[in-house]
Amino acid sequence: MLRPEEELSKLIFEKRSANTASWLPSPGKEAEEVLKKIPKDLLREKEPEIPSLSELDVVRHFTNLSRKNFCVDTHFYPLGSCTMKYNPKSLDAFASFPGFADVHPYADEEDVQGALQLLHEMEIFLSEITGMDAFTLQPAAGAHGEFCGLLMAAAYHHSKGEKRTKVLIPDSAHGTNPASAALCGYEVVQIKTNPRGHVDPADLKSKTDASVACFMMTNPNTLGLFEEDILEISRLVHEKGGLLYYDGANMNALLGVCRPGDMGFDIVHLNLHKTFAVPHGSGGPGSGPVGVKKRLAPFLPVPRIRKEGDRYRWEHSAPSSIGKLRSFYGNFGAVVRSYAYIRALGKEGLRAVSENAILNANYLKKRLEDIFDEPFDGFCMHEFVLSAARYKKQGVKALDIAKRLLDFGVYAPTIYFPLIVEEALMVEPTETESKETLDRFVEILRAISREIQENPEKVQGAPYTTPVGRIDEVRAARQPNLRYHSK
Repeated sequence: MLRPEEELSKLIFEKRSANTASWLPSPGKEAEEVLKKIPKDLLREKEPEIPSLSELDVVRHFTNLSRKNFCVDTHFYPLGSCTMKYNPKSLDAFASFPGFADVHPYADEEDVQGALQLLHEMEIFLSEITGMDAFTLQPAAGAHGEFCGLLMAAAYHHSKGEKRTKVLIPDSAHGTNPASAALCGYEVVQIKTNPRGHVDPADLKSKTDASVACFMMTNPNTLGLFEEDILEISRLVHEKGGLLYYDGANMNALLGVCRPGDMGFDIVHLNLHKTFAVPHGSGGPGSGPVGVKKRLAPFLPVPRIRKEGDRYRWEHSAPSSIGKLRSFYGNFGAVVRSYAYIRALGKEGLRAVSENAILNANYLKKRLEDIFDEPFDGFCMHEFVLSAARYKKQGVKALDIAKRLLDFGVYAPTIYFPLIVEEALMVEPTETESKETLDRFVEILRAISREIQENPEKVQGAPYTTPVGRIDEVRAARQPNLRYHSK
């Protein structure tokens, strides 16, 4: 007998329906005439193995699949360093306006003046928020923004007749930082974290010389701590002719509070899909604008948007530019959403975003301090890192706790990052979560803590309520099987 879960687990390719009613018109005679013109050796000998389903069957299939997902719209998603905040649906409506959704990147400038105005104003908004002098919206996401920033750093030093070969990066940095630096041909040099969880100025000073192109860092750092020595760090790097690069993944803590440009940063990349309410991941695409100080502006990628009187135009010629990074100018729909977000909140609203994110993080950190180890004392910013090392004596790891959270309807925080913290759990509640949600999260973790003491095997075997149980994640990453084979 067929069990209900077996029907739900079928792939769309395995389903057939006698009900072929559809709202789509039949191809009719017009399609038959086209088929006659195609050479017979290019035609199929048999029908393709694709589903024969009605619109209703398709909608039900994918709706049922979506109910198995963990996402911000369905569950609490405290993923550290990624700012998985709720995205207001009104922003989707704005991006769907015909004047935005139906424009084409090859359209004549005179036909898309409104779109160009929006892009131009967005560059001004981001410059003001970050303390930069100029922005490009061209990069597709954060890592692409890093690539863009490092290319500009190289071009800047080249213009001065300098060949700099190293990029400095904290040992707590996001993984894309060293990857981007290596991709651009730089040698990566690691800077130590001191006992307070901050960049060690002494180690930075010992490794900063005329071979250093830039120091890539984020503030607050990935431990959720504000780099209190940032002005000294800026002085040390600039003293040797290097540039200071800001990874904007943690910008959700600084909106309206302080600006990277005022701290001494020369290059900034932002993540609109983190800080400025653009859907994350498969709800994307992302967007990674890059801002620079005035001395680096000539190296920004082309095209640039220029305002002449009350008209806007593309400028494709710039002698010192690093060139074009992609086919079109940024992910326009993402920019529209973030533009609407900034306009809706205004200066005070953006500041409230960061203040509430910081409040939520410190509230959670304080309430969890008795059931986890805290690698660093004091207040955090928008996120914090705990350690589950105390539970290793029961045979339970951070991974086990993360999997058990899924059974309670909560997505797991980031685990094992930063690498400098043993059994790390990195939590970022964001500003959009209520106190009730945060309290429930605390109670769930307390329940799991009790389970570890009383029945650790239960936690080790989680999850139990998800469509699949514990999988071999190493094999899944190294030997992915993404193709469907019909029988």
